[in-house]
Amino acid sequence: MTGYADVLSDVVANVGRGMIPAHIYNDADLFALEKDRLFSRAWVFVAHESEIPQDGDYVVRRMLEDSFIITRDSGGAVRALFNMCLHRGMQVCRAEMGNASNFRCPYHGWTYRNDGRLTGLPFHREAYGGDDGFAKEQTLLPAPKMASYNGLIFLNMDPAAEPLEGFLGDFRFYLDFYTRQSSHGLEVRGPQRWRIKANWKIGAENFAGDMYHTPHTHASIVDIGLFREPRAQKRKDGATYWARCGGGTTYKLPPGGFAERLRYVGYPDEMIARMQGVWNPAQQQLVGEDGFMISAATCFPNLSFVHNWPKLPNSDQVLPFISIRQWQPISANETEVCSWFAVDAAAPPQFKKDSYKAYLMCFGSTGMFEQDDVENWVSLTTTAGGSMARRLLLNSRMGLLADDSPVIDDLPAELFHGPGRAQVGYNEYNQRALLKMWAQHLAAS
Repeated sequence: MTGYADVLSDVVANVGRGMIPAHIYNDADLFALEKDRLFSRAWVFVAHESEIPQDGDYVVRRMLEDSFIITRDSGGAVRALFNMCLHRGMQVCRAEMGNASNFRCPYHGWTYRNDGRLTGLPFHREAYGGDDGFAKEQTLLPAPKMASYNGLIFLNMDPAAEPLEGFLGDFRFYLDFYTRQSSHGLEVRGPQRWRIKANWKIGAENFAGDMYHTPHTHASIVDIGLFREPRAQKRKDGATYWARCGGGTTYKLPPGGFAERLRYVGYPDEMIARMQGVWNPAQQQLVGEDGFMISAATCFPNLSFVHNWPKLPNSDQVLPFISIRQWQPISANETEVCSWFAVDAAAPPQFKKDSYKAYLMCFGSTGMFEQDDVENWVSLTTTAGGSMARRLLLNSRMGLLADDSPVIDDLPAELFHGPGRAQVGYNEYNQRALLKMWAQHLAAS
């Protein structure tokens, strides 16, 4: 990294004005900085509480090179334990998921309770002289910080990080649409995992606000009638929004009230009634009065959401689905995509079944949207790795005039009842906001 300070300074300055250095999408030095200054300090999603519903349930998840056991201990508490034995450093748990009261290291047999306490040490007295040589009152290393919101479990490697709720801020208003459709909360299925030869930031940006690509990238999907809307160009009638640490896109719905508009996207009346019971007045107004339905979104740095309502094949039935996905960096030019199907836990069984089919068809590992998007992202990443990319500034100023004034004014509060900033039509405000947060982390020493 010696001598890279000037390059970083130029990157930060250019990102700040909406001109993106093309090489940031395939740059090993920047990736090293991301690991050191971003992912070591940011709140990162690792699991949903519904994945570990019973005492003893666990999943193993990674934050870049660090492996954590996310477990519900025998007392019902959720814990995040660094998956490394205190003795010689072997991974204590090598299964991806399961149920266990204890974890036994396969190397030398040291045993830990599912709350992390060391409880078994072979030949403790003979090898160590008992507690005089090695006291067993030790635990697996816990994550520096752990917190949850609506069942979404986040970790932070920085013990001094601000609380999760402060970090999420007003973006929680929008998170509720994806994660709180009733008092019963979510249940998730997955994750499906696959790797793509693309930089992790591209997917995060795309889901944060890129309505502009839909009429072009996904033209074939429009042609076969999968979209609920007859023309993809109608995306420009929706609004983008940005609030605190995240933002996303919306569709503009036909005229109607709250229930009528939710029926339009495929929700049954019993689910609509439960949404009405948990969403606050402003959340209901955003749908019922303003006529905006949330679609894709990204929470900085690498957590995204999808809400869509395609037509099922050979049917006029419209089926909404929700997906949670994480863009897990592997290197500057490779990403592991982790994708969960999410549905309200109280939804009717047939709705859950049909919604899952809609998810697989659109955004599963072989989904039609997924295949369209990845072709673009791989091409971008590959081209960004060449020498010419270091000479090119990509124009990400859509929605701005030369003097930085907006092409279209922000929506007033009476037309968009959500917090933050919202604007109708195509623009790249959200992508700029996401990359500005990224650049600020990299510039921090």
